[in-house]
Amino acid sequence: MAVDELQTIIQRCQILEEADFKGEDFNLFQVAGQKCLEDGYAAQLLEVIQNEKNKVIIKNMGWNLISPLVRCIFTYKQEDDKREHCLRILDQLAQLCNPKELFLGLLEQIEQTSGEQVCQTVMLLLQPLQTVLLKLQNKKAYSVGLSLAMIMNQLTPLPVPYTKQQIREDKLGLCQCCNAVVDFAKPFANEVVKNMEKSSEYNDMELKEELLKFCMKSLKYPLLTAQLEQLEGIEEHPFRCFATEIIDILWNLRELIPLVFLHHKGKSLHWENQEFADIERKNSADSLACLSYLMFVHHFGVECFPVVFSPSYLLLCNMTHIEVLLKRTEESVLSKGLDLFESCLLRMEDNSLLHHYLEFRDFINVPQDLVKIMTLCPMEHLRKKSLNILQLFIDKFDTEGKYTLFRCLLKTSNHAGVEGYIIKNIKDQIHLSLTKEYDNIWFTGHHLISLLDLVLSLPEGAETDLLQNSDRIMASLNLLRYLVIKDCENDNQTGVWTTLGKIEQNFLKPLRVGLNMSKAHYEAEIKNKKENRKEAHSSNTVCSLTVSGEKMPAMTTGMQLQVLHSALFTFDLIESVLARVEELIEVKTKAVMDEN
Repeated sequence: MAVDELQTIIQRCQILEEADFKGEDFNLFQVAGQKCLEDGYAAQLLEVIQNEKNKVIIKNMGWNLISPLVRCIFTYKQEDDKREHCLRILDQLAQLCNPKELFLGLLEQIEQTSGEQVCQTVMLLLQPLQTVLLKLQNKKAYSVGLSLAMIMNQLTPLPVPYTKQQIREDKLGLCQCCNAVVDFAKPFANEVVKNMEKSSEYNDMELKEELLKFCMKSLKYPLLTAQLEQLEGIEEHPFRCFATEIIDILWNLRELIPLVFLHHKGKSLHWENQEFADIERKNSADSLACLSYLMFVHHFGVECFPVVFSPSYLLLCNMTHIEVLLKRTEESVLSKGLDLFESCLLRMEDNSLLHHYLEFRDFINVPQDLVKIMTLCPMEHLRKKSLNILQLFIDKFDTEGKYTLFRCLLKTSNHAGVEGYIIKNIKDQIHLSLTKEYDNIWFTGHHLISLLDLVLSLPEGAETDLLQNSDRIMASLNLLRYLVIKDCENDNQTGVWTTLGKIEQNFLKPLRVGLNMSKAHYEAEIKNKKENRKEAHSSNTVCSLTVSGEKMPAMTTGMQLQVLHSALFTFDLIESVLARVEELIEVKTKAVMDEN
């Protein structure tokens, strides 16, 4: 019987001194203890462990029971008495065993777990692990750091629940586990705080740095990808609770404000391997971006926040974080970047952001990232939000800032729709300049002429793909029509009449030639399709078609004709506006000549 075997080993070891225990004794104790657990004699094993006479034996050998003990706990149901006995054994081992040996045994068990049992195992062993760590005297900071790193490394591969249903179900137990881990870290944070309060020259920074590493890892996972909005029907949102605890630890460690504002002065580990250095830098950037999101969007820790910074300075501090978030493709992270950007911009008044800010690299990179989201993101709601935020960003700049930003976006967007949108904004600024009493040098005179050189041009002259560039071309023609109508040649506030010859040479004439070529090409294509359809005696013949350099999906001849007619309609639309512009120029020029 397993219990008898265990008693025999115990009796033999009781007469030995602690120093006389041999490797064979350890093995026999482990085998007998494991057999007791597997055969259902947990209650009898608990009695052996609680016996005062066996204290020295358990201190030295008890840690060997951790692995079989964890396996047995997971085989029993919650209400089973045997499971309760196993949990009490685990508690006793945490109290009686050699802390160093038990610490390694517990960590090994956490390291070996995988899949669906990760969160269960971590939550089971957190309390005994905390008990052991609080007992350690030597290398305590190292051991705490190793424990937290091991736990986070095991949790990181698990998917983060995102929808309300996923959070409520918490199938893998991640939501519950994250909050258990932060509770596990609290006593060590309190210890650091207590020591800092005792002495203003607190020099033992090791434990503080390990806790700081844990907080940074927690910001990257799970908080960076977690859904943090208030959800109806969930009173205590687990990830919001977790975020609150992480912010509290950072505040208590006196690191919250330095991380938000002084991160560029922070220390980083020196890595000889450049790849490791790059990984650490990226992880740190993700964590700091998430921290800013928590503070400025959801106002975690706002009660600690000094209300002395201008909105433009807060935007400057956050642009690096916004850029980090907008570079990502996951919806959960991308939306955080957009929310953070929007939150910073809404604090500011229109026209209050000085053009000098565009000298910072981030203020150029971020709008370019917005353009990529607007044009490439597969999620419509994020594309629309990006467009709204781009307009918000434009509105905040002073006039020179708007001018500089327009020039930059026209040169870098490489998208006709975006260019058309920017040209419409230019038209709005010109309108304000012409209708306001004060002079605006940036959207009149020689500055505007320089901008019009970018706007009123065709990328490849007469050979430009007019269909692909139709949005830009229509916006340019509408702008030119507005200028010709609004600005009289005698006044010439915008300078458009001075440069009219150049506009005709670089824009209007090549556009007219390009339209004639494009219409002729598409009309010929339509004629060919109709003749081919007659020969095939069927409108359901499937063919391939290339439009704007892209091969379209297989479609019937009838469908192809519909696409070709749609293209012709676009050309007719462009041609009608072009004709109106040419007519206005001719009428106004003739009127001035007659007057002279």
